[in-house]
Amino acid sequence: MFLPIRDHNPSGRTPFVTLFLIGANVLVFLTYWYGLPSEEALGRFFLQYGLVPARISFGEGYGTFLSSMFLHGGWLHLIGNMLFLYIFGDNMEEEMGHLGFLLFYLASGVAAALGQFAAEPQSMVPMVGASGAIAGVMGGYLLMFPKARVDVFFFFVVFFKVVPIPAWIVLGIWFAMQLGSGWATPADQGGVAYWAHAGGFVAGLVLSLPVWLRRGGTGFWGRTHGVPPHPVADYKMVRTRLPRVRRGGPGPWG
Repeated sequence: MFLPIRDHNPSGRTPFVTLFLIGANVLVFLTYWYGLPSEEALGRFFLQYGLVPARISFGEGYGTFLSSMFLHGGWLHLIGNMLFLYIFGDNMEEEMGHLGFLLFYLASGVAAALGQFAAEPQSMVPMVGASGAIAGVMGGYLLMFPKARVDVFFFFVVFFKVVPIPAWIVLGIWFAMQLGSGWATPADQGGVAYWAHAGGFVAGLVLSLPVWLRRGGTGFWGRTHGVPPHPVADYKMVRTRLPRVRRGGPGPWG
C-alpha cells in the first residue's frame, strides 16, 4: 500500500476554496451519517442523491451529477478523499484563482461522473464521492507541477516508511491503477468507481491546459523547475517522530 501524505511546496496563501470544499463535504457527511435513522434510510438517500446511471439513461436525476460529489460511503472514504484534496488542491487553487478553481473542480467532477455513466449506463448502483473531482485536481497537478516531490507512506505487512517521490511517478502510478482496475472489474459489480477516477483525471489535465499555456507552457516548467513556486517546506520532528510541515512565506516567483 502507498498513500501520498503531503507535498514539499505547499502554497503560501490560504486556499479558501479548498478549505470550503473540505468543510462542505464533512458537514454534509455528518448530517446524513448521523441524521438518518437506519441503513435502509441511508440506502434510499444514496439512491435519491447519488448518481445512478440507469436514472440518467431514463432521463431523470441530472442534479445528482453535482449532489453525488458531496456524498461519501463512510469515514475512510471521506478522510482519504479530503486528504488528497488538501495535498493537491492548494497549489492548483493559487494558480487558477478561487473562482476558477471552484469551477474547475466542479467541471472535473461532472466529467468523472459522465465517464462512469458511459462505462455502465444501465447500472442501478449509486455512485457517491468526491473522488472524481479530486482526480481532476490530481490530473491538473500532474500537468502543472510534474517534478514536485510528494511524500508517500509505504506499508507492506510490518514494514513502513515515508519516501519523497516526484509527482509524475506518484500520479502516473495512481492513474495506471485506475485504468487497470477499471478493465478488471466486472460491470455493475459496485465498489470503487474506477472509470470516474480515470475520467476525472483526464478531464482535469485537459481543463488545466489553458492555465499552463498562459503561464508559458514548457517555459513555465523551466522557470519553476516543474514544482510549485514556493519554498520547500520546513520539516520539524515532533514527539510522534512523524515530520511536520510548516508553511513558508511567498517564494521568489511571487
